[in-house]
Amino acid sequence: MKRRLHAGARRYAMSLAVIGACAGLISLHAHGQDDNPRFHHAPASTDDLRNPNANQANAVGDGKTLYGTYCASCHGASAQGNGNVPPLASAGVKKATPGALFWFITQGDVPNGMPAWSSLTEDQRWKLVSYLQSLDAGKADASAPKAVASMTPGDWPAPTPPFTDFRYESPGTSRKITVADLPKPYATTSAGNGPQLVARPDNVWPKAPPGFKVELFATGLDNPRLLRTAPNGDVFVAETKAGRITMFRGITPDGRPKETHVFATGLKQPFGIAFYPAQHPQWMYVGNTDAVVRFAYKDGDVQASGKPEHIADLPHSDGGHSTRDIAFSPDGSRMYVSVGSKSNVDDADTHPEEKNRADILVFKPDGSDMHIYASGIRNAVGLAVDPKSGELWCSVNERDGLGDNLVPDYITHVQEGGFYGWPWWYMGNHQDPRHAGKHPELGSKTIVPDVLLHPHNASLQLTFYDGAQFPDEYRGDIFASEHGSWNRSVRVGYEVIRVPRHGTARASGEYEDFLTGFTLPSGQVWGRPVGITVAHDGSLLVSDDGSNVIWRVSYQGK
Repeated sequence: MKRRLHAGARRYAMSLAVIGACAGLISLHAHGQDDNPRFHHAPASTDDLRNPNANQANAVGDGKTLYGTYCASCHGASAQGNGNVPPLASAGVKKATPGALFWFITQGDVPNGMPAWSSLTEDQRWKLVSYLQSLDAGKADASAPKAVASMTPGDWPAPTPPFTDFRYESPGTSRKITVADLPKPYATTSAGNGPQLVARPDNVWPKAPPGFKVELFATGLDNPRLLRTAPNGDVFVAETKAGRITMFRGITPDGRPKETHVFATGLKQPFGIAFYPAQHPQWMYVGNTDAVVRFAYKDGDVQASGKPEHIADLPHSDGGHSTRDIAFSPDGSRMYVSVGSKSNVDDADTHPEEKNRADILVFKPDGSDMHIYASGIRNAVGLAVDPKSGELWCSVNERDGLGDNLVPDYITHVQEGGFYGWPWWYMGNHQDPRHAGKHPELGSKTIVPDVLLHPHNASLQLTFYDGAQFPDEYRGDIFASEHGSWNRSVRVGYEVIRVPRHGTARASGEYEDFLTGFTLPSGQVWGRPVGITVAHDGSLLVSDDGSNVIWRVSYQGK
């Protein structure tokens, strides 16, 4: 929820009430006036602001109603907190001036998870101030449940199978989640538990199944994200924040690249990379956050020979999911592009900024004839075409805010014209309570994905293993990077998984932990897998934007 929300995204902020803005009010407590002489660095001019509702009898009651609408699902019905979100009745809030509170609610604090709430009317914001200042700090603090995040690791409750957390992730462990396993919405509170990134300790290394070796392939990168192997075996990585594409050639005996080259710079949040045509390509396509562009390319190029050619505009705006992956159909006639939603769960009927988002779009390779290939897919970060069947598959981040064990992320083959639920439904005929009663006709049309992953895993890139180095039983299986949770009381994800397909074109629903160990026993995180690709020698490369490296996993035998 740490996205910049300003005037152009106000309706987005409104819709994030129960999982973003409300949770963002954590900072009203956690970073209160006791820690800051001026409440959140509020300008001195705010001291002169007076609450116009201060003497109105109904202001507190109206503010309480607003609080119930936008904040209670996170902070509790009486502002007592919910375990991971502290109470709002605190000394810091109590001491803040009305003007400082009003200013903070209006401006927000993106680094601490608080969006701007200028989307509410001034009167509504002042009434929220009235309610916050009416709270009894002592009573609320005393009634707040103990936060999992504040417990020692030994006190964390054990997960209820088939759900798990990082403490139980282990290479080779098989898991299967079905629709029948899903809890009801709000069976647990919605947690705000973002990763605390630390440097990797010297004695810590990723863990793989027996027979596999893990090495550092490349280090010192800047936000390495998606990885793609070119037809000639060169490997390309999108360094998204840096706006560049870097290329690696060859592998030395100690698992490092023989050559490293910067292929292109000056891109806008690049992510997806694809080569066209598949053999002896003439173009490298790149998915910027706002457009598909392409560079002239031929096998062996180590640097772009010119500026990128604009191919197609993509839906974009400040805030929301920024990744855009690209894949081509086997016959080269279609270009698939994934575009994630702008919000967590906005009603797409009433939010025009969601148009052509939460979809997989399809174009001709020249960027013409755009239409929706599949819809209701909140954020298909990774796209891949099965080299055998030619079917399109995707790896999806599902919605947040419904509790620890909802809604499952997923990996699935994509049906043309298929609807996958977002924002009104999920996993078949399960309606999101935040949209109760809307679009009843879509419940029976919502497709259940092939593989339900652990909720909040943050599943990113996927790839089909088509190498010859791993044992035969791995051939044709899917590997995917799980970036790791923020919306869960005890972390989950932060690993690479394997989806076995048993030699078939489908998946039977199970998946396995493959590469684990990116979270320390304390719950601190040192690594976050993002990209994944098969190198020319059959080893697996995994980008990690937590430690800004690429890992190499090779098979050494029994």
